[in-house]
Amino acid sequence: MGTEKMEIPSLLSFPNSVGSAVIKPEDLGKIKGRAVTAMREQTQRQLNQLYGQMQTLVEQANSLKKRVEISESIYKAHIPFEPVIGHEYYLYEKENNQIFLSMISPKEWGKAEMKKQYKATITLLADHTWEVHP
Repeated sequence: MGTEKMEIPSLLSFPNSVGSAVIKPEDLGKIKGRAVTAMREQTQRQLNQLYGQMQTLVEQANSLKKRVEISESIYKAHIPFEPVIGHEYYLYEKENNQIFLSMISPKEWGKAEMKKQYKATITLLADHTWEVHP
């Protein structure tokens, strides 16, 4: 067989007989276009998920910041006792604009009504910030 090159019919890039399967060249532009579209869709889904997680973190940070602000204002109030973690207390404002914390709920004042305005029901949390109840 001298210098002739042996070719294996199954490795040819063109049909080698009348009964062979049709071999069409692939449109590489279409293949790349579909791949790029799929990649963009997948990365956009992932970006949307990250944006959602970031939004959750921002909301949590804002909530914590608000709790700190509320806690600072409560600690400026008159507190005639040592609050216990996990207990509910009541914030009032007197006519002279003095804020004070009480263990007595608005319903429990009864006839001993003094000139005060109920502001909020609050609970002392373990980190010594206050949770304001709706």
